[in-house]
Amino acid sequence: MSLVLRILLIFVSLVTSVFMIKRIRQSKVQIEDTIFWIIFSALLIILSIFPGLADWMSNLIGIYSTVNFIFLFFIFILLVKMFLMTVRISQMDNKIKELTHKIAIDENLEEHKQSEE
Repeated sequence: MSLVLRILLIFVSLVTSVFMIKRIRQSKVQIEDTIFWIIFSALLIILSIFPGLADWMSNLIGIYSTVNFIFLFFIFILLVKMFLMTVRISQMDNKIKELTHKIAIDENLEEHKQSEE
């Protein structure tokens, strides 16, 4: 792994960590999401400090270029994260629909009671 890529990985991971810590202090990110991004940046740091680990893993899988392995690895992690976020958004969407229906029913019952009086 080239020195430029190692420096870039360290820089990106540090920027990500600082950004997430700033968002935590502003209470704009949930803890579960923050943990993911801190682990993500820690993985970047580990792979940049120990490039032999990425070389070994890429050879183990059969990928000839370490850079391609790193990109593939992080694209996979981000795809998994995106899928999990999609599941959470779908669950939230269903809860919003249920709450909207419940509010509409409650308002309808109130209007019906008021019209009877």
